[in-house]
Amino acid sequence: MIILSTGSLHSYGLNRVFDLAARAGFHGVEVLLDQRWDTRQADYLRHLQVVAGIPIVSLHSPFVSGIQGWEHDQLSRLKRTVALASELGARHVVAHLPFRFAYVWLSASWFLDKPVAVPLPAPNRDREYGRFLREELATCEKSTGVTVVVENLPCRRLGPLRYNGYRMNTLEEWGRLPSLNFDTTHLATWGLDILATYERLKPRIRHIHLSNYNGKEHRLPWDGDLPLKELLRRLTRDQYSGYLCVELDPESLGAAEETEVLENLRRACAFCAEHLGGLE
Repeated sequence: MIILSTGSLHSYGLNRVFDLAARAGFHGVEVLLDQRWDTRQADYLRHLQVVAGIPIVSLHSPFVSGIQGWEHDQLSRLKRTVALASELGARHVVAHLPFRFAYVWLSASWFLDKPVAVPLPAPNRDREYGRFLREELATCEKSTGVTVVVENLPCRRLGPLRYNGYRMNTLEEWGRLPSLNFDTTHLATWGLDILATYERLKPRIRHIHLSNYNGKEHRLPWDGDLPLKELLRRLTRDQYSGYLCVELDPESLGAAEETEVLENLRRACAFCAEHLGGLE
C-alpha cells in the first residue's frame, strides 16, 4: 500500500493534505501528530477520512515537546499515540529513537536566518523510553494490535561537525528492534548504502519512509542519487507486505503553488506504483 505522510505538507491544513493525497492517487495517509489538536482528535480524524475517502493507516508519534494537553516525555506521547491508533483502526505507529542531548536554541536576528540548536549532554534523557523500545514493544503490540515501527534517524550537524543526536541510532542497535521504519533519506545522511542496509535488515522492516537525497533531505523520488527504483523492485521481489510511505518536504513539493504540489504528488505516487510493479 502506497501512502502519504501528512508531514510532507506540514505547513498546510490537515484537511487540505487529505484532499490532495486522495486526488493524487495514494491508498492511505500517515498522520504526523504535532501541536495542532486537529492531528490528535479521533472524531475529527474520522471525519477527514469520510470526507476525503481515504483511510488513516498509520500515525507518527509526536517527536517534539510542548504538545498542548499531552505529556512532555516521549514514552507517554507514544502510548497516547498507540491508543489513538487503536481507536482509529490504524495498524502502525511510527516512533523516533531516544534523544541523547537536550538543546538550547540560539537566535540572533542580525546574523542568523533561523535559530540554531546547540546540543548539551543529557545522560538521563529518555532512559525509560529506550528501555521500553528494547524490552516492551512486542507486549505492546500484542495487547493493542498496533505495531510500533521505530525509525532510523539522520546525522545531525553543528556547523561543519557531524554528530549522532539519538541513542540506539546505529544499524547494530536499531536493527535489533522488532519492527523497523526504514527511512531512505536518513540513511543517506550517514553515507550508508540503502540497498545493502535493506538486505541486511529486511526481515524486520515493516514500514518505509521513501524520499531521495541530494544533500538535502526528503527530496522528490527522482531528485537525488539514491537507487529508489531498485529498492522498489526488491520490495516486489520480496513480496513486501508493509506500508510504503512517501515522506517529502513542503519545499521539495513546491508548496507555494498547489497545482505544483498536486502534480508532484501524482508523479511521486505513480513512480512508486510503476517500480513496485503493482504490488499492493
